[in-house]
Amino acid sequence: MCDANTWTLLVESSWLLGSRLLYLTSPQLRGDDVELLQTTLAKLGFHCGRVDGILGPKTVAALSDFQLNYGLVADGVCGEETLQALDRISGQSGEGPGVVSVREFEKLRDNIASSSGHRIVVGHFGAAADVARGVVRAMRNASYEVALVESADERAHARTANAFQADVYVAISLCDDEQEAVLFYQSETTISAGGYLLATELQHHLSTAGKPVVLTAGSRLPVLRETTMPAAICLLGLRLQENEVVPSIASAIEAWCRNPLARAE
Repeated sequence: MCDANTWTLLVESSWLLGSRLLYLTSPQLRGDDVELLQTTLAKLGFHCGRVDGILGPKTVAALSDFQLNYGLVADGVCGEETLQALDRISGQSGEGPGVVSVREFEKLRDNIASSSGHRIVVGHFGAAADVARGVVRAMRNASYEVALVESADERAHARTANAFQADVYVAISLCDDEQEAVLFYQSETTISAGGYLLATELQHHLSTAGKPVVLTAGSRLPVLRETTMPAAICLLGLRLQENEVVPSIASAIEAWCRNPLARAE
């Protein structure tokens, strides 16, 4: 079904780096060309924020910094001359994940101090309301600051989580039993390290409780892409038992808050 999200991804995937000028606009430019620009800048050591294919102020600042260091006019516009410079330099940058992933891991490491003080957003998309509300109650009972988002609009979830300045976002959605998974943000060129570790923690706790979540999977769903904090979506089958799932999800979030790098060790 070609819904709005599918159509948006199709349009964004059609952009090749160099096929248009890239600069700060409102609304912000989006596309695979922006994502490739961000990936290249990150590999060169210029921190552009999250590699999400959205050209925001951090990407423009990183681009301007690159232009300044290369001796170009630092106007924050990615045109032909800047692309040529990026192409010449990027051949010497290696194949590592870049500064974005390194800084994300460092930020996660800095958070390993206390399970208190974390801000959590829990969302659901309709049919999983009881589970989401149960998780919120459990997290509040454990003295976390929690916000609940009840909307069918994924971007509304992202806006709320970002405005709340959440440390973690988890959503619950129902699916067919054979499609059960925990999703995190991943594209062809990048992966959310925090989101992956969060998804792995959720998978572990759900499976331990007897709810067989067979995999974690990368996704480019808007809510995973546009949230600025580690985020995951639990796709759970229709046979879920609330009294098993709610404690599992709550304990997974709490474990991640205590040590987000536990599943990386």
